[in-house]
Amino acid sequence: MKHLLNIFAVGMWLAVLLAAPARISAGDKYQEMINCDLHAGPCAQMLSENTVTLAVTPRPVKAMQDLLFQVTLSNELPPNTGLPYIDLSMPGMKMGPNRVQLKSVGKAIYEGRGVIVKCPSGRRTWRATVNMPEDGQIDFIFDVVY
Repeated sequence: MKHLLNIFAVGMWLAVLLAAPARISAGDKYQEMINCDLHAGPCAQMLSENTVTLAVTPRPVKAMQDLLFQVTLSNELPPNTGLPYIDLSMPGMKMGPNRVQLKSVGKAIYEGRGVIVKCPSGRRTWRATVNMPEDGQIDFIFDVVY
């Protein structure tokens, strides 16, 4: 009987070990979406006729810290166009609004302050959606440090 219990215990342990990677990889599936390493420096993407560059400081980019977000455009916005802004969210998760309002600080340079909150699930993949009035929006997906 003791031998059967040991075999059962080993079988259960193996089942747990084999199931764990599936749970881990499911939580990490958004890692595949990352298109920006803000810890290393600014990231750039094309949107319409503009190269949109996003920088976040201080680096490394940490959750629950006051961060400076800077958006630089390759071309100036036309007169009477609204200012760009950033919406912060996590891919695949419905969240309340977390908007970074930007103000002009130079020729085609916009800055604003914001905080990336710490997710209770432990996920670290975040999305900064840069919204450009008249041109649309572009997503920068990156990891933060907890």
